[in-house]
Amino acid sequence: MRPTITALTRVAAILFASGIVAPAPAFSQEQTDGTFIGDVPYVATPQDVVDSMLDLAKVGPGDYVIDLGSGDGRLVVTAAKRGAEGFGVDLDPKRIAESIENAKKAGVSDRAQFFQRDLFETDFARATVLTMYLLPDINLALRPKVLGLKPGTRVVSHDFDMGDWVPDERLRMRSAVTHYESNAYLWIVPANAAGRWQAEGGDALRFEIAQTFQQIKLQARNAQGPLDISEARLGGDKISFTADGRAYEGRIDGDVLKGVMRGGSGDAPWSARRVP
Repeated sequence: MRPTITALTRVAAILFASGIVAPAPAFSQEQTDGTFIGDVPYVATPQDVVDSMLDLAKVGPGDYVIDLGSGDGRLVVTAAKRGAEGFGVDLDPKRIAESIENAKKAGVSDRAQFFQRDLFETDFARATVLTMYLLPDINLALRPKVLGLKPGTRVVSHDFDMGDWVPDERLRMRSAVTHYESNAYLWIVPANAAGRWQAEGGDALRFEIAQTFQQIKLQARNAQGPLDISEARLGGDKISFTADGRAYEGRIDGDVLKGVMRGGSGDAPWSARRVP
């Protein structure tokens, strides 16, 4: 999927517009001062889009949110108001100072931090949720590092996608603040499921998984021969499929898969190991 013309036009229009929408009490709703520090121009995400992005990722207490190119800090501050914690990074010292002040005003300074830092040099391995409003080429440059995050990490981008990595969900909305159409994309970082697997514990099931991001194709057989496979799905570290009428569910942890097999005489523990 290519970036929408609407999104690209909005960035260009805001960068070169002479007027700025009047600020709300905490944040200006859509603002730019023409600043272009590093590779990405500063264009604020409207607050209603911020709320929708966090809703899409189901952000709440226990989450650690990292925002790349955090601008005035509104996304991390809003996440902290929901009980999450985290930090934002931006190259512009003016924005970092503004973010710190906004966190202070919102009473969440203990859960929302901000650093002047290059996003390409930022360690975001701690994130349970990673957010961004960057440009398409920056998203693609970051993609290998994003795919290396812990399986199950939620990644949300405002307006711009990740090339041929199809999102798990896409939300289209028209901001009540800017009246522009916005898109929010959600990806769940998938586990590495590709390869040959052998069931353990006397189960003769053998299967091979071909994987493209979170999309998987599975072939399986047992002692009697090939099996009919359906409903093969991968979400984070969770995998499920049906083989010859039996439903297999489990979690992938490195080269080990453990879960439950449903069918036949009832539910039973099930495990498999990746074959070198």
